[in-house]
Amino acid sequence: MDRTVGTDVTQLSAWARIRSMAGYSPVYVMAFQDDRVVGGALLLRRRLFGLLDIGYLPYGPVVDPQAPYPSAVALALVEELTQIAQSLTVTFVQPPEGAHEISAGLLARGFRPSRAGIAPTGSYRLDLTPPLEEIRSGFSKRLKSWTNRWQSKGVTVRLSDESELPLLLRLMEHTGARQGFAPPPLDYVRTLYRELAANDHAALFIGEVDGRPVSADLVTVVGGMVRGRLGGFDGSGPTGKLSVPAAVRWEIVKWAKARGYRWLDFGGLPEKMLVDMIDKGIHSSEEWPSAQRSKLSFNGTPFRYPTAVELIRPAPIRAAYDVLRRNERGAKIIAAAKMKLRGQFRKR
Repeated sequence: MDRTVGTDVTQLSAWARIRSMAGYSPVYVMAFQDDRVVGGALLLRRRLFGLLDIGYLPYGPVVDPQAPYPSAVALALVEELTQIAQSLTVTFVQPPEGAHEISAGLLARGFRPSRAGIAPTGSYRLDLTPPLEEIRSGFSKRLKSWTNRWQSKGVTVRLSDESELPLLLRLMEHTGARQGFAPPPLDYVRTLYRELAANDHAALFIGEVDGRPVSADLVTVVGGMVRGRLGGFDGSGPTGKLSVPAAVRWEIVKWAKARGYRWLDFGGLPEKMLVDMIDKGIHSSEEWPSAQRSKLSFNGTPFRYPTAVELIRPAPIRAAYDVLRRNERGAKIIAAAKMKLRGQFRKR
């Protein structure tokens, strides 16, 4: 995993223990060559509504880039995943970055492109290999100015630990009130942190103004990639004008750079932004969500993952799913199912 760029902690064995709290059971697929593991996948399986057997493979399968014949490994994994999918009602696969042959292989075996949106189709990331000052020089004028002013405004950022996970969730409640979601349960977040932080796959950062916590970010780390996983911000009062979330991200940039990580992923972008930025060359638009536009001040790069694919069987269930997708009421049912599969809940 640590040698494979573009995958995620969702392919670590620890993730199976984390997602078991949301009702998932793991299906492990392993590829061997001369008694050496050269590829694999963690597929999460769950029964939905007591009727449907759902399989979800996020950012996998993973192929060891140092395997003697990586294409052969990818093909073997595609064949095995196709067999597993025959025992499920619905199977979703989002291959990791660069794994286009996985998408192509599954499409050739009866899968189809998926628009279910189970995982982000792309994201926005910052290259951490240049010198730190060169990275900073690419920031927007406003952000660059803030890096020199935060200290005088009483803004500080510190690395934290499990004891402040309740604080993270309280700050997420403020963000959720604005964006229409509720934070996950504390037990789930605590398990996530313990499982991942035990092997340096997670870190928590707290941003403060005059000693009062107002912003928090929990990041995960694997394969040289640091990703924003959970975050919250209380922007009430004068502190809302101090760009504290950006201060936290700047601290994460410095922290990740010092540890030799390759990328900082700011989190998924909506498909419309990906189309505008990648396909149309648009660099800024007032139509984009403000929470997403704020990421762009770091001068990163948008990118897409390979095509997500799905296999839905038998044919009557696939037809019913397609009908639901095409009408407003059905779309709401599917959206509720996706939230349930993710273990998330909309704000009441």
